[in-house]
Amino acid sequence: MPEHPAAPGAAASDDDAARDDPDPDSGRSGVLDAGAVPAEVDEVDAVTHAVLTASRLLVAVTARSLAAVEDRVTLPQFRLLVVLATHGDAKLVELADRLGVNPSTAMRMVDRLIAAGLAERRVNPGNRRETVLRVTPEGDRLVSDVTAARRREITAIVERLAPRQRTALVEALTAFTQAGGEAAAHPPGWT
Repeated sequence: MPEHPAAPGAAASDDDAARDDPDPDSGRSGVLDAGAVPAEVDEVDAVTHAVLTASRLLVAVTARSLAAVEDRVTLPQFRLLVVLATHGDAKLVELADRLGVNPSTAMRMVDRLIAAGLAERRVNPGNRRETVLRVTPEGDRLVSDVTAARRREITAIVERLAPRQRTALVEALTAFTQAGGEAAAHPPGWT
């Protein structure tokens, strides 16, 4: 005969509680109502929500760090400078591939950066028929300045965390980064 829950107002036995809640520390019942979502899905949704919220904060930090140079570069142009500063000289096709844009889009961004004195074209010493693109010293300084501003703001946020929260955050972000297939080392401008 199937077991029935205790009548309203009746105390549940320890056996009932253990059977209904496989993880007494979770605060969730192990018995699901019709249409209820399993705890693992709720947990994934909660983590997804937390990551999206944190990403909004990081986007805001990024926007503020770029605000001082927004009259000189857009976010896509800054990304191009970061790629050049990180990877060194590149042919246009390689650069477009790293940015995930088509070569004509990359060329327009490069032309604007060259006009601003932040990037330049050079003859490829390995093949004189090719040109390569590189960041200028001024472009490199811009990347360093924006990165420093971003680092200062993130440092101020991290300093508000308790030491154990910092450790947990490093572990969680490292696992998240690895799960996303990103390399552990980050290029300048994105750390």
